[in-house]
Amino acid sequence: MEDYHKPDQQTVQALRNIANRLRINSIKATTAAGSGHPTSCCSVAEIMSVLFFHTMKYRPEDPRNFNNDRFILSKGHAAPALYSMWVETGFLKESELLSLCQVDSTLEGHPTPKQQFVDVATGSLGQGLGVACGMAYTGKYFDKSSYRVYCLLGDGEMSEGAVWEAMSFASYYQLDNLVAIMDINRLGQSDPAPLQHHVEKYQKRCEAFGWHAIIVDGHSVEELCKALSQPRHQPTAIIAKTIKGKGIPAAEDKQGWHAKPLPKDMAEMVVKDLQSRIMNSSKHLYPGAPMEDSPPVSLRNIRMPSAPSYKAGEKISTRKAYGMALAKLGRYNERVVALDGDTNNLTYSEIFKNEHPNRFVECYIAQQNMVSVAMGCAARERNLVFASTLASFFTRAYDQLRMAAISESCINLCGSHCGLSTGEEGPSLMGLEDVAMFRALPTATIFYPCDGVSTEKAVELAATTKGVCYIRTSRQDCAIIYNSNEDFHVGQAKVVYQSKEDQVTVVAAGVTLHEALAAAEHLKKERISVRVIDPFTIKPLDAKTIMDHARATRGRILTVEDHYYEGGLGEAVSSAMVNESGFSVHRLAVSHVPRSGKPHELLKIYGIDRDAIAQAVRKMLSTSTNAK
Repeated sequence: MEDYHKPDQQTVQALRNIANRLRINSIKATTAAGSGHPTSCCSVAEIMSVLFFHTMKYRPEDPRNFNNDRFILSKGHAAPALYSMWVETGFLKESELLSLCQVDSTLEGHPTPKQQFVDVATGSLGQGLGVACGMAYTGKYFDKSSYRVYCLLGDGEMSEGAVWEAMSFASYYQLDNLVAIMDINRLGQSDPAPLQHHVEKYQKRCEAFGWHAIIVDGHSVEELCKALSQPRHQPTAIIAKTIKGKGIPAAEDKQGWHAKPLPKDMAEMVVKDLQSRIMNSSKHLYPGAPMEDSPPVSLRNIRMPSAPSYKAGEKISTRKAYGMALAKLGRYNERVVALDGDTNNLTYSEIFKNEHPNRFVECYIAQQNMVSVAMGCAARERNLVFASTLASFFTRAYDQLRMAAISESCINLCGSHCGLSTGEEGPSLMGLEDVAMFRALPTATIFYPCDGVSTEKAVELAATTKGVCYIRTSRQDCAIIYNSNEDFHVGQAKVVYQSKEDQVTVVAAGVTLHEALAAAEHLKKERISVRVIDPFTIKPLDAKTIMDHARATRGRILTVEDHYYEGGLGEAVSSAMVNESGFSVHRLAVSHVPRSGKPHELLKIYGIDRDAIAQAVRKMLSTSTNAK
């Protein structure tokens, strides 16, 4: 190998010493915690040692420096090994390891961004490589920089489909700056992994996906140094054959030791043995310094260059307004990037794609990987990421979404074709549970715009809102109801129809807001006045505005939504009112799995159209009159 410089014997011994100290510290930490996965840490010891002290280039005192090589521990249960490695770099104190898993410690059972050296939380297996793909894509195509991305996976998670979605993505985009190291230690949680130690089968699978795959002895420092020094013209997979529990004689390659810390007396004996294997070495290893070639990026105060240009009464679908708004935002900041899952002509992200082709990432029909790639692209605040697909398809990626929340990721997602308004496509493509899904995420903001103006404002606000932002858009055209100079804020509802004689407050969003306005006009002819509120964001909900106006209608509230009853707008309003007195909340929503049909037919059949709203208002008023 032309550019491979074989490490001298002192370097090899120093790397072996680091590996054994990593084993010692992982055992000490997990035994002290009474929790953890020491055998999983022990199988990756040499891999981690070579990566952090021979291969990777980074500043150990500044783990999130944007020039640094990136490392993702996809097998997150080996977290003590990662923490122990940062003790070796000097970033952590050895004494801190003994606080592992304690309630006041930043060293949790699996990696989280509470630590500066962790970009994303891992632990739900199969997701790390997708995140690494997003980082590598950013490095190659957006930053155009020399940093590399390394992802350490376990063989158990190789059964996850998301891993192979990521393998396919990396190959298609020729991410030659990405290295996946697979810890093939044979044993899983309860049983052996399906391919056990048949490393040549892993190699064939990786090669079939377009990767350069190298088999190594995962406990040979020399083989790891050589494999990781190879020139790369495509993504590289290092298939490391290892022994689970290496260095713990009673547990080596034995079932029943996963997620089991060593008893104190056994730990002391093993640590003593491992210490005896550490040879005196005068050589102290330091990580290589990274190239300073990543461009500075600012994602602060991103705003639209001008107000929306829609005119009152003009009709446009919110999904198309989303695509137009995204393209407009992209003109203002070159780090606005868009991802889609082969639906860009449905979500209208194609407008962004046509205008900013170099900042559009086609993720194809692999929604789990798309969300992970979005997390990777957004990491270290390198890009402002918007990812879109049909609202119903985000259900497939819910595990990735919950990990995005745990990771404190700032990603923006747009789900089009929500609800019955999807129409003829039928229930499989109707997002009717998406609001419930995103409401359950602790860092989520849910925008549900009703026209082109509010959609453009939602895109602008999402750009500066921390956490996971979800924009819910619809298929059918709707009239513009807001003026272009209307001011919008997260958590601030809009009163769009009112009079002094209002008797019921109707809270509706998106398509049903237009149905509520039509119902209000119809009821007016019957001398029944209703107040209509657009929540704009379902989470956070502007409960104060709803309650303040509902008091003027004697506490009567009617919610209407193009969503199932469970977890949607109606439940959000009901939850806000649970400790309040003097309010009566009635709800209209989709009660069971719908069928195909014209949107207006479906809204009528499932009782969320203008006629159903008017009838519900009449019923509420007659009930309250009878109660007197």
